[in-house]
Amino acid sequence: MRIGYLVTEYPAVSHTFIRREIHALEAMGVDVVRYTVRRQRSGPLKDPLDLAEADKTRVILEVGARGLALASSRVGARDPARFAKVAQHASAMGARSERGLAYHGAYLAEACVLREWMEADGVEHLHAHFGTNSAMVALLAHELGGPSFSFTCHGPDEFDKPQLIHLGDKVRGASMVAAVSSFGRSQLYRWARKQDWSKIDVVRCGVDDAYLTHVATPVPSTPRVVSVGRLSEQKGQILLVRAVAALVKRGIAIELVLVGDGPMRADIEQVIADEGIAGSVRITGYVSGDSVKREILEARAFVLPSFAEGLPVAIMEALALARPVVSTYVAGIPELVVPGRTGWLVPAGSIEALVPAIEAVLATDPERLTAMGRNGQAAVRAQHDVRVSAAQLRDHFAKAIASGAR
Repeated sequence: MRIGYLVTEYPAVSHTFIRREIHALEAMGVDVVRYTVRRQRSGPLKDPLDLAEADKTRVILEVGARGLALASSRVGARDPARFAKVAQHASAMGARSERGLAYHGAYLAEACVLREWMEADGVEHLHAHFGTNSAMVALLAHELGGPSFSFTCHGPDEFDKPQLIHLGDKVRGASMVAAVSSFGRSQLYRWARKQDWSKIDVVRCGVDDAYLTHVATPVPSTPRVVSVGRLSEQKGQILLVRAVAALVKRGIAIELVLVGDGPMRADIEQVIADEGIAGSVRITGYVSGDSVKREILEARAFVLPSFAEGLPVAIMEALALARPVVSTYVAGIPELVVPGRTGWLVPAGSIEALVPAIEAVLATDPERLTAMGRNGQAAVRAQHDVRVSAAQLRDHFAKAIASGAR
């Protein structure tokens, strides 16, 4: 079985879960060919495993404008009627989209390149991650005569503008759509035709043995909390910094470690300076996977006060390492973080609720925190083993290929 994987940017520091999924499929004997529209733009790759993935990944936009035009000409000449029909569909979607006709013309050209590559590579089925640009390119490549395709829908981006990205069209054209949580499946139900609901299944993102086999260690007594994620509006780090400032002003000892980088870094640093808490907050920037694990293990709890999410893999990783989690009642998060058992949940955007939740972490006995972490570890092992998720996908890929052969 030879499967293509398509992601808009791959590898990327925030896409370790895709890498794990690919590796799990390969361990089961699936031959995976990696494609990406472009290379990561948010900074250099640090993790050796990501660097190795980059060497295995073909980049569509690296063919250049001339390569895109030539591929479009060849695919168009091969079946003019089909090409005209697909171009018309792309134009119709572009006219009713956020990005417009020009972008959808680019997606069509990218689909032509991908269509030729998949044929040359012997790809029997294509799987895309994210229901945005990559799923659009996958849909158009399929309509141009390429293999069947499926995609994983993560959220929140797909659910912020489902009609503008034509999420229903993508579900209609796909052989299967994977939602990463029950909440995500419910949102897909909202925007898909009732007759397409049977295509939608929950396939949870997973962690591998680097996390699943971790032997739980006691939570440290150090008053440190950690947050891992892209420094962006939706992750709520500015609110987290302000919550820490409120605790510091009350004389409560606390250290916050923000692991990651992103477009909001300068704004977050400004808030830290304005609040006068530079000695209580540390920003690591992008670091390797081993460094992320170390930072989580050295903290009493993991905190992610997100405003919008799918189901963060960073939460799975923290719980797999037996650290309790403070997060928000958003999307799929309550499916994993259970108040009083594996952590704390607060209303999104409420600093009034976030401050006492973090204070509770600092006041809770380390033995109790360790027990909560172990509960979380058991939940991740039961629900988020990447091998189980990969097996679900493999079985679907086989069915899609068999159906196409018929």
